[in-house]
Amino acid sequence: MENAASATPATRALATDAVHAGREDLVELGVHAPPLDLSTTYPSHDAAGEAARIDAFATTGARPDGPPVYARLDNPTTARFETALAKLEGTESAVAFASGMAALTAVLLVRASTGLRHIVAVRPLYGCSDHLLNAGLLGTEVTWTDPAGIADALRPDTGLVMVETPANPTLAEVDLKAVRHACGSVPLLVDNTFATPVLQRPAEEGARLVMHSATKYLGGHGDVMGGVVACDEEFARKLRQVRFATGGVLHPMAGYLLLRGLSTLPVRVRAASTTAADLARRLSTDPRVARVHYPSIGGAMVSFEVYGNPHDVIAGVRLITPAVSLGSVDTLIQHPASISHRIVDAGDRRSAGVSDRLLRMSVGLEDVEDLWRDLTEALSARPDRSAAPGRSALPAQPAREGNAEGRQPRPVGL
Repeated sequence: MENAASATPATRALATDAVHAGREDLVELGVHAPPLDLSTTYPSHDAAGEAARIDAFATTGARPDGPPVYARLDNPTTARFETALAKLEGTESAVAFASGMAALTAVLLVRASTGLRHIVAVRPLYGCSDHLLNAGLLGTEVTWTDPAGIADALRPDTGLVMVETPANPTLAEVDLKAVRHACGSVPLLVDNTFATPVLQRPAEEGARLVMHSATKYLGGHGDVMGGVVACDEEFARKLRQVRFATGGVLHPMAGYLLLRGLSTLPVRVRAASTTAADLARRLSTDPRVARVHYPSIGGAMVSFEVYGNPHDVIAGVRLITPAVSLGSVDTLIQHPASISHRIVDAGDRRSAGVSDRLLRMSVGLEDVEDLWRDLTEALSARPDRSAAPGRSALPAQPAREGNAEGRQPRPVGL
């Protein structure tokens, strides 16, 4: 008799997969909602068989056959999320971690374990990713370059090329096909957190590794932390071994929430992207705004540089939440030079386009008119003089340039 998996069509729309991936066995189980398995350990009277499965995992990194053994090895609920995310990204497998930084750490450890400690990376990246690479905390060495310099930066011990597109926080984009060609045989890691598989699937352009801070759009509600790497099964096995050894596992409750988040991912991203494109257009003609950054592929992120003090805008919003992070159903705004990229050297920040006057906004699902009203009032907010001593000095006001590419932001084709 044909099972549910073999009866599934080979190709389905992403919106359909977002709802159904990872849930294919629910009818057979006789349930409608995915079960949540909170066990940390599992009983077994077959100690010899259990030992054999643990030995097999230690050797290969493949998911153990049969019942679970221990939550650090594998968890059925987390596995559902991994299966679903791999389906959305178009990869063989995915491996989930406790955070995006844990996911990146595992990738670096996999490469370093084979003696390939040199990384080629393109700025800007998320500030903590930048710090992890640049500080050499894992014994790695990084060469920073622009996309055109990737091929020349490669060395015999280069283990990875890393890019983020659209980049955090400038929303700069790279040509993934060209970057993949420049990498040669070196694996390309793409941080796809901002775009999500709704807007781009880097594996289709040749990226071997696709990373997400699942805390952001995949979860989508600001209430779960996680990270995930979508990749081929060969690399996934190595990642599972690192995860088991280092303990950076995703909690099953987080896996449950992330799987639920995926079901509405396309709807949330498309709705928020429409609003973000509208706000980017309005900001680009506002005389208080010097420059607007909005990616050509669209998305729910908008960055803009102001003539005035950006800290006054942060202090002036009332509907928009002034907070780090992104990808939630509510709109968030933050000052990267003070928060997300504070850990990056000031000179490196500025050379990568992260201006001290740059604000990064993650657009949520509120009505666009309400958001614009809040933004325009915040842009006109008078400085809170009592807070002035705590503010960092700002450079001279930037010249007005429209958006980063010198053109008006355009609507997203959704």
